[in-house]
Amino acid sequence: MSSSAPVLVLGAGPVGQTTALLLARWGVPTILLDRRPRRDAVGSRAICQQRDVLDIWEAVGAGHRIADEGVTWTTARTFHGDRELFSVELADHGVPAFPPFVNISQSRTEEILDELVAAQPLVDLRWDRHATHLHQDGDGVTVVLGDGHRLRGSHVVVCAGPRCDELRAPLGVSFDGHSFDDRFLICDIRTDLPDRVHERRFYFDPVWNPGRQVLIHPCPDSRFRIDWQVPADYDLDDEAVSGALDDRIRAVIGDRPYELLWSSVYRFHSRVVDRMRVGRVLVAGDAAHLMSPFGARGLNSGVADAENAAWKIAYVRHGWAPDALLDSYHAERHAAALENLAVTTATMNFLVPRDDAQARHRADTLAAAADDPASRAFVDSGRLAEPFWYVDSALTTPAAHRPFAGRPPRGQAPAAGPGVLVPDAPVVAPDGRRRLRLLARDGFLLLSGHQVGPAAVRDGAAGIPGPVRSLALADIDAEGALTAALAARPDEVWIVRPDAHVAGVLVDPVAPEIAAALHRAVGHPAPADRDDALRR
Repeated sequence: MSSSAPVLVLGAGPVGQTTALLLARWGVPTILLDRRPRRDAVGSRAICQQRDVLDIWEAVGAGHRIADEGVTWTTARTFHGDRELFSVELADHGVPAFPPFVNISQSRTEEILDELVAAQPLVDLRWDRHATHLHQDGDGVTVVLGDGHRLRGSHVVVCAGPRCDELRAPLGVSFDGHSFDDRFLICDIRTDLPDRVHERRFYFDPVWNPGRQVLIHPCPDSRFRIDWQVPADYDLDDEAVSGALDDRIRAVIGDRPYELLWSSVYRFHSRVVDRMRVGRVLVAGDAAHLMSPFGARGLNSGVADAENAAWKIAYVRHGWAPDALLDSYHAERHAAALENLAVTTATMNFLVPRDDAQARHRADTLAAAADDPASRAFVDSGRLAEPFWYVDSALTTPAAHRPFAGRPPRGQAPAAGPGVLVPDAPVVAPDGRRRLRLLARDGFLLLSGHQVGPAAVRDGAAGIPGPVRSLALADIDAEGALTAALAARPDEVWIVRPDAHVAGVLVDPVAPEIAAALHRAVGHPAPADRDDALRR
């Protein structure tokens, strides 16, 4: 297929928009298709954007726009009844460009991304285009639309939301999991709550929702998003007519004026596809995984899917990497989806116990947490979104001197090392870039300590297709913030992938070792002298 053939992206939500914009950044044209006739800006939906996702969006010009319009918060408070059990202050790792979380409606995020899509000549957005079938061969993929028209592309990224069985089924992809019986009522309101504009609040068993939970998030323009756990037979219409909905809201906000902007009732699911790559088709976002929203892992993980897919498709299309690189999309992002499902399912089992043993565990844990600080670690109101760590990826070169210590405590980030998203920090690069992660997303980045011979770095990177930049830490990190965030040694070379994850940390390497790690990171067969290099 011609190198000018587009990638077809199915679904123009944030995951599809991000995929198309990132592919354009790599010079790859896309056609972005959505079955809806137009953008439907209804309700808050996914509101909580994690800082590492804002970094991804900053690479296409949206990160600071979204952050500046949103409400920032750094504290998560958890209550049992009317008593605060604990609060978590979200830590900074490195010197990040963004706060830990920014709350803004999904609709507004989509509007901002739409403006960038409209200004990007390599993205062709088409509404009212319902993809019904996919046919692929060794040369490309044909998408059949509901009106019979056909579109041809080199690859397809399916991010058309959870209700796209007509696309998953022909691929032979399952979407197994389960659904939770309890419902959750969500209301967007506008009111004045000045003491709550910079914190998330979670209530177990409040007197105004006994036996169940309530979650409160601040949003821009004096808006608040309130989630109540409600019984399986809850009827929103009946409660609105009877006045009980007004009573429910006033129990949270007190006797003050408010405006109800939107309300809906959801049932939450835990589901994941068995494969996220089938030939030239990649499945992403809610089309690939569904999870409860406690922890804000849905949209945030979908945007991470988009970045992982975009750089790998671009590398394959440009001839910088073999087709096998796309296998790592499934390996890495499916592992991330399983991790997110495990985390969110554990939260739901704590919030909505499924048997007597879980109910006893919940009751005992909440009772103990009132007076025992050690018990508070077992109170599960949702482990907040965090990037997945590709420590076991086939693309990652492990480092014995920097072993991964496992999942860190809530609100913390793991120490920098192979597989981990590199900490952000201010830098001064030759091209004027001022943030490490923006610099990293231009291709592969090699950062070397002052004891590493420049010839080894130069020669090691020489035979690698695609953009590779080699910089000395001392030249870009005059203030030492990056060196401190990495805990970098003077004899190390850090290899950072185009999605800002660390591909390897090598100690006093010779050129063949650097070349071997770079080849591994793009899925190429290693150079012939790799084994000799690694035995030294």
